[in-house]
Amino acid sequence: MEAAMITFRRLTAGLAAVLLLISSGLAAAQNRDSITVLAAASLTNVMQDIGKTYEAATGKRVVFSFAGSMILAKQIEASAGADVFIAADTDSMDYLQGKNLLATATRANLFGNSLVLIAPADSKTALTISRGFDLAGALRGGRLALANPETVPAGRYGKEALSALGVWDRVKDRLAQGEDVRATLAYVARGEAPLGIVYATDARIEPRVQIVGTFPENTHAPIVYPAALTKDAKPAAEAFLVFLKGPAAGAILQREGFTRLSGQNGVR
Repeated sequence: MEAAMITFRRLTAGLAAVLLLISSGLAAAQNRDSITVLAAASLTNVMQDIGKTYEAATGKRVVFSFAGSMILAKQIEASAGADVFIAADTDSMDYLQGKNLLATATRANLFGNSLVLIAPADSKTALTISRGFDLAGALRGGRLALANPETVPAGRYGKEALSALGVWDRVKDRLAQGEDVRATLAYVARGEAPLGIVYATDARIEPRVQIVGTFPENTHAPIVYPAALTKDAKPAAEAFLVFLKGPAAGAILQREGFTRLSGQNGVR
């Protein structure tokens, strides 16, 4: 009887091991069949729409992860698994290229954006963005929502613009820093900050905010979104990158307020 029980336990343990191997194999197969895309937080909505359209057209699943561009770049540097990287600036892409972690020939600037000053939808704030404008006074004791300039392109563009306009020093100690541009948007949408700086496309999707003004393009570096395959990307990822450059994705991007770049390799 005891021998039979030992045999049964061994069979049970063996079956469990087999099931674990099958489960692991299926998970690996699913991972091989999907495309993993790491993209800037400002692309959350539009990329999810593009991913659904791509999956419907091809049957290929796209898995997204969104965060600040440099945070994602460091993630790619630290671990394998990403197939496509889409940043909101060239610096983050340059960082990975310098680490030899990209398929450099696939890199292209695909689309652009603009930078805006926002306030809660019910705010009566009226400002004209110009050199020396009274941004500090308009905060009325509150804080300016701005993504972290050290890790998030939107924050860096915002700092550049405010510096060019001569008002950075007046507000740099009065910031509510978001971990990414969507967190920054949320501060203003919830009324936790009277003003904030985000991309125009972010402001479009949030009914609880209004655009107070648009920063002139000559006050900050051009806002471009470069994309590239990672060095170890799965072969199927190339087709998704091609899709991003095509008319179906282009229509979605333009609908959401992004600017399609023209010229060689998508560079304006």
